[in-house]
Amino acid sequence: MTIPTNAAAPNPLFDESEGHLRRALGLPSLVLFGLVYMVPLTVFTTYGIVTEETGGRVPLAYAVTLIAMVFTAWSYAKMSQAYPVAGSAYTYAQKSFGAPVGFLSGWSLLLDYLFLPMINYLVIGIYLDAAFPNIPAWVFVLLAILGVTALNLIGISSVARANFVIIAVQTVFIGTFLVLSVVKISGNDNVSLMAPVTGDGSATGLGVIFAGSAVLCLSFLGFDAVSTLSEEARAPERNVPRAILTATILSGLIFILLSYISQLVFPSNEFTDVDSGALDVMRSAGGQFLDTFFTAAYVAGCIGSALTSQAAVSRILYAMGRDGILPKKVFGHVSVKFSTPTWAILVVSAVSMLALLIDLSVLASLISFGALAAFSVVNLSVIKHYFFDEQRRSGMDVVWFLVLPLTGFILTAWLWTSLSGMSLVIGLSWLAIGFCWLLAVTRGFRRPTPTLEIEGH
Repeated sequence: MTIPTNAAAPNPLFDESEGHLRRALGLPSLVLFGLVYMVPLTVFTTYGIVTEETGGRVPLAYAVTLIAMVFTAWSYAKMSQAYPVAGSAYTYAQKSFGAPVGFLSGWSLLLDYLFLPMINYLVIGIYLDAAFPNIPAWVFVLLAILGVTALNLIGISSVARANFVIIAVQTVFIGTFLVLSVVKISGNDNVSLMAPVTGDGSATGLGVIFAGSAVLCLSFLGFDAVSTLSEEARAPERNVPRAILTATILSGLIFILLSYISQLVFPSNEFTDVDSGALDVMRSAGGQFLDTFFTAAYVAGCIGSALTSQAAVSRILYAMGRDGILPKKVFGHVSVKFSTPTWAILVVSAVSMLALLIDLSVLASLISFGALAAFSVVNLSVIKHYFFDEQRRSGMDVVWFLVLPLTGFILTAWLWTSLSGMSLVIGLSWLAIGFCWLLAVTRGFRRPTPTLEIEGH
């Protein structure tokens, strides 16, 4: 069944009683969405964990991850031009390789998208519990979930407005942190400017750098989240690709700078608590003042990331529900009043309650597993769609549509294999569950996988 692009007749694919997504976001809002989703301060989410993993070489690990992500961001940008609709990797793989592969790509993407709001709630609990030890962490987690869910139910414009406030708070903090850190470093004659690159000797070799880089992939999830807003963006064929690449490069440079300065200020991996290791950095740079300021700015950033990540995953669930691969009455529903996928948002909130039970390092690795699996498929989708299907093989097209996405695929596959064994086991088990669900929906592939056909694509 086809969705006509300029027809006045009722669309048979959509229930007249359902609402529709509204195009309300320009280029600045899209870039801001990506930056807030990734959270400039997300460098401190796994800072202690990756510092231990790499032997004090977090900036080097971030540089490796950024290189890999730029190639993949290019692939997302090109695929968002080809298919400017909600669904991200799920849609791209579906249109390039068929509905079954599309579903499994979307399923792997769900692993990181469903868990990314959760990791924000988890670290909100960790840092606020450190600041207010008399209040149980679960209280902060529940309050954050309720507030974020309410804003997402109201509409995407409310999320965009909240993003401006959140990014402003983080920008002021970053400026303050850099000034105090430079003052601290300049007053210490024993600081080695190469220490964040050479490491502290506790972990050596390139293998630990790649392992750290694999975990750090979760920091870059915002660039592909931008593509999930294609149906709510103005001029999506132009603005979404630009926003994807801009947000990726800007955030990567911020991550490298902040981790580099942090390791100069606190050149040690002996943290009071590895999960909240950033607090040791803040106390070293600016004492209790910076510790408190950081907690406020970081929690605000986590709330912003939870806002945007919940918005993104609810759109993916909506796309899959609209296609019929997930229950349509639940996931394919859009509120007439607010123009938001109401039930999908509430399902994400329910899953986020697991933040009360799961470990930070395990959660970070699982998010990276899902992201890298989806990234790999999107890189291959560019090759399939442009190089093979559209026969774009002349001149620089070979570079744009074969060399660059193939490089992105190799780099993401390389990082994927650098994850811990437990993460690979859990991630592959998740894919197996998705395959079983696909078998059930298609009755052992005797029925076609439900899809959404879009005219012109």
